[in-house]
Amino acid sequence: MPQTRMELPVLPASRNPRELPVDGKVPLVGKTREELAALLTEWGEPAYRATQLFQWIYQKGAREFSGMTNLPLALRQRLAEVAVPGCAAEEMRQRAATTRTTKFLFRLLADGALVESVLMGHNYGWSACLSTQVGCRMGCAFCASTLGGLVRNLTPGEIVDQAILMQKELPPGQRIGHVVLMGSGEPLENYDNVLKAIRLLHDPGGLNIGYRHITLSTAGLVPGIRRLAAEGLPITLAVSLHAPNDELRSRLMPVNRLWPVAEVVAAVREYAERTGRRVTIEYILIEAVNDTPELAAELARLLAGMLVHVNLIPMNPVAERPQFRRPGPERVRRFAEVLERYGISTTVRREMGGEIEAACGQLRNRVVRRHRG
Repeated sequence: MPQTRMELPVLPASRNPRELPVDGKVPLVGKTREELAALLTEWGEPAYRATQLFQWIYQKGAREFSGMTNLPLALRQRLAEVAVPGCAAEEMRQRAATTRTTKFLFRLLADGALVESVLMGHNYGWSACLSTQVGCRMGCAFCASTLGGLVRNLTPGEIVDQAILMQKELPPGQRIGHVVLMGSGEPLENYDNVLKAIRLLHDPGGLNIGYRHITLSTAGLVPGIRRLAAEGLPITLAVSLHAPNDELRSRLMPVNRLWPVAEVVAAVREYAERTGRRVTIEYILIEAVNDTPELAAELARLLAGMLVHVNLIPMNPVAERPQFRRPGPERVRRFAEVLERYGISTTVRREMGGEIEAACGQLRNRVVRRHRG
């Protein structure tokens, strides 16, 4: 008999919201220009008011309707009665001493849940790392995000509002030019909300982030990769592989028991061929676990001839995962050299925030534990 395909259990509606009220009011962040226009048209407002409101929310990050001075006073008062501009607020932040990196902990106004985001300054500009879920249920053995399991998916507004709030922290004239959906959570498990958020991040009337400057990272949900390939959006796909064979990857990443290495690699090949976009293979290096030259050679043979780039990430230590250690520079260099010898494009990720608990989930976990006392 053919083997039955295992699937992830479907999330109940309560854990997969499209929109969540804030104090009984509708958050406007997360709404498209067309959705804002539909709301205002019902009130008899001209269509151009939607564009003005959209700019206040997404370009200027306005948090109060009273400051939206090009809107009529009556409209501002009516909006304040039924809506709120944003849906998140800063809880705390940590700044790195040696790099232009700040980690933010945001509190979601609908239910008080916490999510992490990171703002990073590079020589080419500013990038933002956003979360797509509260927690995560992928269960990766080395990850801090998954320790408490999945609480719920983020709404489109909650994803975008992270970028809006960080944008407000930049000096005048500077803006976020790159977004990576690599924070807590599995973006492809929150597919519809993430895709709407990506389109809102891209909108020229708002944050105006080019699709080619948006990266989505997945643990390897094959149906989602194939669905994304059909969207026609020239975003960058990053796939967390972390091992070149099923035995090791299943130990590190339980999702491999649903979609094993061969299926993930086939989906990556299909994505690259269909979109013409080079796929990034993320590979966290863990000392004496997946960082040997033999595994590097196996990885190189697996990826031979594909339009991919390998991003090696020396593991950020996680207090709750003491069995996994960060490899020394020599082990990292040797792994990269093997890949390059096989002709695989390879880089070692530059450290941006190890000193501020930059590994996904660490800051949130610490604050949640403290609150539970």
